[in-house]
Amino acid sequence: MFVNAVTHLSMWAVPFIMFIILIHGYIKGVKIFEVFVDGAKEGLMIAVKIIPFIIGIYVAVGIFRESGAIYLFIKLIDPILKVFHIPGEILLVSITRSLSGPAALGMAMEVFDTYGPDSLFGRMAAAVVGSTDTTFYIIAIYFASIGVKKTKYAIPVGLMADFAAFLGAVYIVERLYG
Repeated sequence: MFVNAVTHLSMWAVPFIMFIILIHGYIKGVKIFEVFVDGAKEGLMIAVKIIPFIIGIYVAVGIFRESGAIYLFIKLIDPILKVFHIPGEILLVSITRSLSGPAALGMAMEVFDTYGPDSLFGRMAAAVVGSTDTTFYIIAIYFASIGVKKTKYAIPVGLMADFAAFLGAVYIVERLYG
């Protein structure tokens, strides 16, 4: 009964909120369609501004992966990873996740295909993808859209948060399912 109520509530939440916004705008005398079109124009201009950054991120991810540099890096630090019981494949998912969400999902799918989604590695990959973020993508898109050129501490703090989330995800999955 509770699940059905939440399902129906969820189904109608967004249309209800949109309806309330339209009614509120009408009551306040806002020219709703004109404001909507102006917002769409602004959104399109932002999209045009950030397309080069999106292309740059995807090209960088492709080069990083296809060149084999990421695999070489994983091989170099493999002895350290073994001490902490961190699978190299999962670190690979985490590194890729900082650059691109779709690429990380593709790598997680490779882990699922190789080990199975209910395996320890599969669960770790899912936890890492769910707990880390696309730091470089976010910084490139959001900072570029508002014209910020100096990121200052955003990249180091974002990467530290990703690293903490990665370690937490691996540790928790290892403790629960390992």
